[in-house]
Amino acid sequence: MSRPWPEQVYQVLRAADVTQVGYVPDAGHAHLIARAQQDADVRDVVLSTEEEGVALACGAWLGGQRAALLMQSSGVGNCINMFSLLTSGQFPFLTLVTMRGEFAEFNPWQTPMSRATQPVLQAMGLTVLRAERDDEVADVVDAAASAAYQANERVAVLLSQRLIGRKKWTTE
Repeated sequence: MSRPWPEQVYQVLRAADVTQVGYVPDAGHAHLIARAQQDADVRDVVLSTEEEGVALACGAWLGGQRAALLMQSSGVGNCINMFSLLTSGQFPFLTLVTMRGEFAEFNPWQTPMSRATQPVLQAMGLTVLRAERDDEVADVVDAAASAAYQANERVAVLLSQRLIGRKKWTTE
């Protein structure tokens, strides 16, 4: 029996020697965050804003380590100016972005940034890969990690809302 895709993604990150994971808490990344917190060889860093994660990744690289930034599509908008650091410093960069504002989105506030996420990332020089199905996620993230850490690229993987699952409004 194969492992669920979030665990496969975590194993891909570990195989790529990612030892720092920055994130603003997000339900779409809950498994990755929990695994990073449980792994004694990984430093999980709770960020107050996603742009701090860009600096975290650059600092990790300068210190001889690899980092990944986990964020939601709305967080991409918070990072635009900091993405210039990646290009200026030619830092390798890997981010996994859970998408909102797509499939069956209940919150209209999420839609504009959702539509802008991929064009903004590309405009700032990042290569954008996208995973739609659970059977392709690990392979896409592995390709992104290779591009980032072996070819010194800046790469974002968009994890579609259909993949993450329909969001439901709850009052609990």
